[in-house]
Amino acid sequence: MFLSDFRKEFYEVIVTQRVLLLVAADVDALCACKILQALFQCDHVQYTLVPVSGWQELETAFLEHKDQFQYFVLINCGANVDLLEILQPEEDTFFFICDTHRPINVVNVYNETQIKLLVKQDDDLEIPAYDDIFRDENEDEEDSGNESDGSEPSGKRKRFEEDFVERTMKRRQRREWEARRQEILFDYEQYEYHGTSSAMVMFDLAWIMSKDLNDMLWWAIVGLTDQWVQDKITQMKYVTDIGTLQRHVSRHNHRNEDDKNSLSIDCMRIAFEYDLRLALYQHWSLYESLCNTCYTSASLKLWSVQGQKRLQEFFADMGLPLKQVKQKFNSMDISLKENLHEMIEESALKFGMKNLRVQTFSIHFGFKNKFLASDIVYATASLMENIEKDEPGTNNFIKALDSLSRCNLDNLHHGLELAKKQLRAIQQTVASCICTNLVMSQGPFLYCHLMEGTPDVKLFSKPASLCLLSKYLLKSFVCSTKNKRCKLLPLITAAPLDIEQGTVIMVGIPPETETSDKKNFFGRAFEKAAESTNSRTLHNHFDMSIIELKMEDRSKFLDALISLLS
Repeated sequence: MFLSDFRKEFYEVIVTQRVLLLVAADVDALCACKILQALFQCDHVQYTLVPVSGWQELETAFLEHKDQFQYFVLINCGANVDLLEILQPEEDTFFFICDTHRPINVVNVYNETQIKLLVKQDDDLEIPAYDDIFRDENEDEEDSGNESDGSEPSGKRKRFEEDFVERTMKRRQRREWEARRQEILFDYEQYEYHGTSSAMVMFDLAWIMSKDLNDMLWWAIVGLTDQWVQDKITQMKYVTDIGTLQRHVSRHNHRNEDDKNSLSIDCMRIAFEYDLRLALYQHWSLYESLCNTCYTSASLKLWSVQGQKRLQEFFADMGLPLKQVKQKFNSMDISLKENLHEMIEESALKFGMKNLRVQTFSIHFGFKNKFLASDIVYATASLMENIEKDEPGTNNFIKALDSLSRCNLDNLHHGLELAKKQLRAIQQTVASCICTNLVMSQGPFLYCHLMEGTPDVKLFSKPASLCLLSKYLLKSFVCSTKNKRCKLLPLITAAPLDIEQGTVIMVGIPPETETSDKKNFFGRAFEKAAESTNSRTLHNHFDMSIIELKMEDRSKFLDALISLLS
C-alpha cells in the first residue's frame, strides 16, 4: 500500500516503537539511512541497524530479529518481490519499504495491512489495475448440477444443459482473464529500472517535519549523485531532481554576510555549480583524471596509440604544460587554475566532447576541505567493496557509513585513494578487453568474460565494481567499433566469483544510446533462461540483472539467452 502522508502514516507510527533498519549495500541507501538515523536521534527512537547485501541476508536478518521487533524499515530492498511470501511474517508485523527498485511487486502495492510503501507518487509507476491482476476466489464456478425430484425429466435436462453452457462460459472467461493477466504482468514486470533516490524521499520527510539540516541535504545530494554515477537514472530525471535540491540548497545556504555577520570558516556550506565531468580531479592530477574518467577515455580512445596522441594534442590545445597536468591538482599554478574550466570546455568541443560540463553540488568546510558530490560517491562505494583486507561485509558497511560524516575525514580520504585504484583497475581492464577483442557479439547482445588470472579480477567479483566496469566497457566498445549494429546492443559481463565452488558473477546492462531510458530487461531474461535449461543460478542480488552461475552451466545458459532474445 502506498502511503500518502509519510509523517502521519510512517514516522508518527514508529517514533514510539523499537525499529529494525534493514539497509542495502549501496551509497543511496547509506545516505537515506544517515538521514533517518539523524531523525531518530532527534526523537530518541530506539533502533537496530542491520546491513543486507542480498535476499539471503535479508531473510536471515528477519528470522533472527522477528521475535524482538514488530516494525521493520527496509531501505533500497524489498519492493520488487512479494515480501510476505518470502518472509512469511506474523500478522502483527509491519514493513515500511523505501526502495528505488522498479517495478514494485503488485502484491506489495495492493496489500492494505502489512506492507507500507514510501514511494514518491509523481514517479511514473504504471501499476496495473487491481481487477486485472486479482480475482475473488468465490467467482470460481461452482457445480450447480443439483438433483431434482425426478418428476420433470425434460425440465431437468434443460436445466442441466443451461448449467453446462454457463459453466463452459465461466471457464472460458477465466482462461481469457488468466491469459490477459499474464500478458499485463509480463508487460509490467518486463523491464527493471530505478525511481526517485531513497535519500531524497527521506530528506522530503525531514523537510515536511521541519527537521531538515544542511547535513541531511548533503546526504540527499550524494544519494541522487550515486544514481547518476551508477547510470541508474536518465539525464532528464537527474536534471529535474537537481533542480528540486537546488531550491533547498538556496534556502539553507543563503546568508547575508557582512563584517558583523561573517561565518566561521568551519561552517559547512553547500554550493550549486557547473563542474567538469572528471572523476576525482580535485584530489588527483588532471592527467590521471582525464585518463581514468569513462567519458574522456572513451571519447579519446585512450587504449590506442592514436588516442594517447590525441590526449597530448588536447593538452597542447589548452596550452597546459605536461609538467603541470601531471602533478597534484592542488599544486598546479593558480594562474592556470583560474580559467581552467573554460579552457577545458573550449578544447573539449574541438575534440568531440560536448558533454564535459555537468550540474552538481560541492561542499566546503574548514580551510582545505572541498568535495564534489561525485567524490563522496566514488569514495563511499569503494569503501563498501574494499578488498584490501578479508573483513566481513559489515565492517566495510560501517566504514562507508562513517565516511559520510564530516568528523570522519580519515575514512573519506582512505575511500578516495581506494576509488583511484578502482578507476585505474577499471580503465586498464577496459583497455585490455578492447585490445584483445574480448568483447564478442553473440547475436542479440555483446558478451565479455574476464578470465581467472586477469589483473584485479578479485575486485570485479563485487557487484557494484562489475557494474561500473560493464558500463565503462560498453561505452568504450561503442566508441571503438565500426559495426553500427553492435553500437545498439546490450552487454553481459561475467567474472570469476568463487574458484573452489566454480561460480561466476554475471551482470547485464542495457544498450548505450543517447535516448536510453535506463530500463533493463536482463533480470527477467536471466530467470527464464535459467528455468528453461535447469542452470544452477542464484538470484540473490536486489538488482535482478545480477546473478551467480555455475561455470559448467555457462554455455547452455548463454545459448538459452540467445534463443530467448533473438
